[in-house]
Amino acid sequence: MLQTELEPQRGFSFENCQRNASLERALPGLRVPHARKTGTTIAGLVFRDGVILGADTRATNDSVVADKNCEKIHFIAPKIYCCGAGVAADAEMTTRMAASNMELHALSTGREPRVATVTRVLRQTLFRYQGHVGASLVVGGVDVTGPQLYSVHPHGSYSRLPFAALGSGQDAALAVLEDRFQPNMTISHTLPQLEAAQGLLVEAITAGILGDLGSGGNVDACVITRTGAKMLRTLSSPTKPIERPGQYLFTPGTTAVLSQTVMPLPLELVEETVQTMEVE
Repeated sequence: MLQTELEPQRGFSFENCQRNASLERALPGLRVPHARKTGTTIAGLVFRDGVILGADTRATNDSVVADKNCEKIHFIAPKIYCCGAGVAADAEMTTRMAASNMELHALSTGREPRVATVTRVLRQTLFRYQGHVGASLVVGGVDVTGPQLYSVHPHGSYSRLPFAALGSGQDAALAVLEDRFQPNMTISHTLPQLEAAQGLLVEAITAGILGDLGSGGNVDACVITRTGAKMLRTLSSPTKPIERPGQYLFTPGTTAVLSQTVMPLPLELVEETVQTMEVE
């Protein structure tokens, strides 16, 4: 006897969670894949003269910090850059492919690429793989139409916004941006205390670093104007290394050695090559 199909209920559906729990109970050796955090805080905003992008520098492998000072702001064109969150390899290769295509596009047309063109190439590439390429991107740049900022999600959806933030620390970063962002903000390169747009971006990334364990390290930024782009590495260091209050000094022999075994390693010379070095 055929059962009538249940009407869809409103709100979230937890059917897959119940299915996974039943499978784990039925199959003790089954390991259901769990959702992973992107482990990054990237943000960008549009100010009066251009666009400024920012990112943290921590690369994580699950719960292990793989790199403390990685670069997450990628070059696309001389006046177009992109911040990447998610799988590091996916973001790196996706932006490299876009940069190569934009270089060919500029050579064939004789004109500088537009930010909308870069965004279209990126979102079509991500949509083609239906989210299996885990790259969340914030694209910013200046072209003939003015400063523009786009956020591109792994499934290919995109938005053009005056400010944007993505990654596992985006909630804290967006809270700062939504509270303090103002249209036509300015930026200062001369004052020792960075203010306005640049200072707001640093505070947004810092909020993401302090509020998310997957984000950390330093704050990198890229200021893009009509005259060009300027990378600012290690613009700020919100977290400082912890200094231990004391040192533990143990005299030799404190811990007794119960047993000691020395195993010689037999080595055999397989090949030997000698090359002469040219000296001027």
